[in-house]
Amino acid sequence: MKKTLTELISDSIRRCMDKGLLGSREIPPLVLESPKEKSHGDYATNIAMVMAAREGKPSQEVARIILSRLEDEDGVIERTEIGGPGFINFYLKEKVWYSILEEIERRGEDFGKGKIGEGRRVQVEFISANPTGPLHVGHGRGAAIGDALAKILEACNYRVFREYYINDVGSQMNILGESILLRYLHGLGKVVEFPDYCYQGDYIVEIAKKAISERGDEYLHYSKEEAIRSLASFGASNILRGIQGDLDQFGVHFDGWFSEKELYQEKKVKRAIETLKKRGLAYEKDGALWLKTSPYGDEKDRVLVKDNGETTYFASDVAYHKDKFDRGFEVLINIWGADHHGYVPRMKASLMAMGKDEAVLKIVLVQLVSLMRDGKPIAMSTRAGEFTTLRNVVEEVGRDAARFFFLMRRPDSQLDFDLELAKRQSNENPVYYVQYAHARICSIIREALNKGIVLPKFGDIDCHLLNLPEELDLLKLLTAYPEVIEASALSLEPHRIPFYLMELSSIFHSYYNRYRVISSELELTKARLFFVGTIKEVIKSALNILGISAPEKM
Repeated sequence: MKKTLTELISDSIRRCMDKGLLGSREIPPLVLESPKEKSHGDYATNIAMVMAAREGKPSQEVARIILSRLEDEDGVIERTEIGGPGFINFYLKEKVWYSILEEIERRGEDFGKGKIGEGRRVQVEFISANPTGPLHVGHGRGAAIGDALAKILEACNYRVFREYYINDVGSQMNILGESILLRYLHGLGKVVEFPDYCYQGDYIVEIAKKAISERGDEYLHYSKEEAIRSLASFGASNILRGIQGDLDQFGVHFDGWFSEKELYQEKKVKRAIETLKKRGLAYEKDGALWLKTSPYGDEKDRVLVKDNGETTYFASDVAYHKDKFDRGFEVLINIWGADHHGYVPRMKASLMAMGKDEAVLKIVLVQLVSLMRDGKPIAMSTRAGEFTTLRNVVEEVGRDAARFFFLMRRPDSQLDFDLELAKRQSNENPVYYVQYAHARICSIIREALNKGIVLPKFGDIDCHLLNLPEELDLLKLLTAYPEVIEASALSLEPHRIPFYLMELSSIFHSYYNRYRVISSELELTKARLFFVGTIKEVIKSALNILGISAPEKM
């Protein structure tokens, strides 16, 4: 296909807009799905239902309008149908499924990559954990989602910048400094009380020991405030180095590390507040400075500067997001913990107050991870020092299994991470199941080469020999791969790719167990060898996007 089905539908909608048949000026994110019921077609989209409200028309009428301007230049659509409340169902011609084999051969590693990003600059900010302790499994899920999403967007022709925002200002840093100081004093033989509000983990003791080793009793000659401030900086630097090491081990790398402290040192918070004042959107009340966010959808206005002169976290965030735009990013994607859901309206309101379209800020909320062992949840509390670190999990189950498990569910759904299942080398383990499909095909290809069979090109095969129900199902899944990547990018849902891989691997394993690829019939062997080779390439491509290896032997 010269154009994907998504491109054909988008072109039709644009023509409808140009002709005045549709009043919208922008096309909402267009997602294609493979219906569970085969009778509902090969693909279906709910785009008419999405557009119906803004058009002020019934969704079925919007669907008819879209189909009225659909131009099938390649002759790939057998028929269309409007189903249910306004789904558009597409039934494709058989030639589409076979043509995908030639396209995979022609495009190689680029198969599946799209152009919807049009080179736009996107900043993906993720993890951004306070430098007060090691990364735990919750951070690991955010890391896997952020990194996979960045790779997906790059595959769709976005220019992506990965950034970690270091929250190194505020009360949590004071608590870190005090926690280290108390352990430092204890390490020097002083009798001190260690309050419950301090960070309790063993890592605090290790940082204090390092401070003693490098600085001796230097901090005994500081005032308490100076010692806390200095040790907070010392501790944060050590913790950040540990975080960077953990992320290296996890295969996650950032293009930039942005310090909140720099916002103040470079007076960016002050300048952002001045900009809002000039726009008439900041006002004084009860001795504090407030931002008018309520006119932009927030439930109430928000404080930028307290009555004691201290700026709020919100003020820092406003300045930080202004700085993102100042650096030329066109789309901002923030990956936050689900406990930040109440913060979303005020951040979008602050952007509108700065004259930006709220749609350029996209928030992905990531739910908690429940770590399981032997069917029992493992309790986690960062402050109490009772948590399983990301490093612990990666060392126990491996990078590949950890990343796959973190990505298996929608970001906004809670994840039960079964450590024992993640280590199991069986079909019950989804990442093993997918990687084994790739390794199995590599084994088939090695067997063919050992028998002197030359690996065929597309022009050497009779693709119509691939006519078994399982083969047609696999061909349809291969055809769907570019749509899956595009849908993942538009919906900001990386879990769609693991779902796709598990379905593709399941049908392949079933096919392999029922039929021989290498047989006495040379033409059939050539067709099937080429066929499974394309499956291998797609599995490898999808695993690469997830940051997971594609082993050739297992």
